[in-house]
Amino acid sequence: MSATPMLWPRRLPQVGREAIIAEPSPRDSMAAIALAAAVIEARHGERIMASFAADHVIPDAGPFRDAVRTAVEAARTGKVVTIGITPDSPSSAFGYIKAGAGLAEAPGAFAVEAFTEKPDEETATAMLDEGGYSWNAGMFVVSTSVLLAHLSRLQPTLATGVREIAAAWDRPERDQVLARVWPTLTKIAIDHAIAEPVAAEGGVAMVPGDFAWHDVGDFDSLASLLKAGDDGAIRIGRTSPVSLVDADGAVVVGGTKPLAVVGISDAVVVETDEAILVTRRPAAQRVKDVALPQ
Repeated sequence: MSATPMLWPRRLPQVGREAIIAEPSPRDSMAAIALAAAVIEARHGERIMASFAADHVIPDAGPFRDAVRTAVEAARTGKVVTIGITPDSPSSAFGYIKAGAGLAEAPGAFAVEAFTEKPDEETATAMLDEGGYSWNAGMFVVSTSVLLAHLSRLQPTLATGVREIAAAWDRPERDQVLARVWPTLTKIAIDHAIAEPVAAEGGVAMVPGDFAWHDVGDFDSLASLLKAGDDGAIRIGRTSPVSLVDADGAVVVGGTKPLAVVGISDAVVVETDEAILVTRRPAAQRVKDVALPQ
């Protein structure tokens, strides 16, 4: 949704430009997903839609497709459906989904008892020991009418706004309406806007995703999928010289000047035309907390 529209014809040439809906500025996930739902309904009537983050790597597509098919059938019962990832460690980097009883009307899907925000490692370990928990990967499958109905009830201003934009999407006044309405939409994630409150009402189901999955949402997770060079450096978009001294696990991204890292394990150095970032892989998720002076 937030990718630059001009890039998409090159990446997905089989997808027509009219199928690309790009948000003009970030308003978190709920506004983007709701706008897509509203445009789908305006064009085609009620449909089952799915939302997946673009920064996930799933090596084996077969089991993933199977989980999506099961989620579609569960969504046809009127549930908001999420695909939960089978945990392989007590990670504190992800939220968790607590599964309840199986759904008789949708075999392979389970009622969701609760969502848990990212816990500390001790709590995550206790969850895995208890069993019945999956990682929350932010994958949702739901009927457009069900999603928009929940939104109208829980976030009415947001629902009204996306419907107004959707009504103008295929008309000449699209840009004018988008520029006027989009900045006023509530900035909120789908987890907080829909998933958590609807789960408390018994309206959310979960399909277990028992497949290899990588969230490449930070430099540490991205580096874990790449191979280090002969000098030990993990390079991303960089050909300039790198020298490491007691700096195992270093990740270097971009840049044209020679770089030396001394005595810092798991270092991350990112150079762009606008700024330079220096951090360590264990702190990679804190990049979003940075506020540079203007």
